[in-house]
Amino acid sequence: MNARVQPTAQVDPTADLGDGTTVWELAQIREKAQLGTGCVIGRGAYVGPGVRIGNNVKLQNHALVYEPAELGDGVFVGPAVVLTNDHYPRSVDPEGKLKRGGDWEPVGVTVAEGASLGARSVCVAPVRVGRWALVAAGAVVTRDVPDFALVAGVPARRIGWVGRAGLRLTLDAETGEWVCPQTGAHYAERDGELVEL
Repeated sequence: MNARVQPTAQVDPTADLGDGTTVWELAQIREKAQLGTGCVIGRGAYVGPGVRIGNNVKLQNHALVYEPAELGDGVFVGPAVVLTNDHYPRSVDPEGKLKRGGDWEPVGVTVAEGASLGARSVCVAPVRVGRWALVAAGAVVTRDVPDFALVAGVPARRIGWVGRAGLRLTLDAETGEWVCPQTGAHYAERDGELVEL
């Protein structure tokens, strides 16, 4: 393993860290988590047991990624983001007895390639954030986010489209296509979804 782990970080021996991955102070990587190459795990971030993270993913400080989350290549998770895993959270069962691992069924959040989750946003499992989508800071995602969607608010709703550069797309009135102001890439909206042209 050619990863850089700060002495105050806790990385379980069964976790798999890809080459060039960096784990900063006070981060915790739990058992059987899999991280790809070139990842950056910020100070105080948490990665749950069995979580799968692709290549070149950034988890900023104090991001909490609970199992069984899956993050694709190039995903950005901002500071203090939370990916939940319990659809019906309770500390105790109906009789008041403390719940343990086998007393509930974890559900996961999937974040597809290139998507970004803004600071302090929350994804309430089970949801999928699509490819290259952008979740605004402070948003609460309670339903699936389409590819290239820009969502904001509580609960999060689509307020526009973004391209691979992360900038809001503009509509070309003549062609009806969406255009990235930085790259010039063109996109078409079809049945509430955006596709690259």
